[in-house]
Amino acid sequence: MPLSDNEQRLLDEMERNLYKNEADVVSTSGLTRAPNYSAIVIGVLIGLVGIITMVVGVYVSMTIVGIVGFAVLFAGVMVAATIPSKSAASATSPRGASAKPATSNTNLMDRLNERWDRRQGGDRF
Repeated sequence: MPLSDNEQRLLDEMERNLYKNEADVVSTSGLTRAPNYSAIVIGVLIGLVGIITMVVGVYVSMTIVGIVGFAVLFAGVMVAATIPSKSAASATSPRGASAKPATSNTNLMDRLNERWDRRQGGDRF
């Protein structure tokens, strides 16, 4: 069943707002840093130790060992999932590399939003 003109117009407007808000969230989230692979490896190893400890706790029927294993597993997941802070990310970056300022990302997103709005309005570049 096709949409009426009013429904189609409302749907298009909602899509434009969604894309605009999504672009704003992406540009301000600051999650563009590279993952810390050493923390991921350490977290996975700690998690494996936690799983092994949990299995041993179940095998020997000692609840406290299972609880400790779960705590170790949780700590490993937290280590692997932590996002490096800005100071840690800048400390690990090479000396010759310079980070792009956040304003350039915002300008890029603004330009993309403007291009999208022009395309939806029928204008071409």
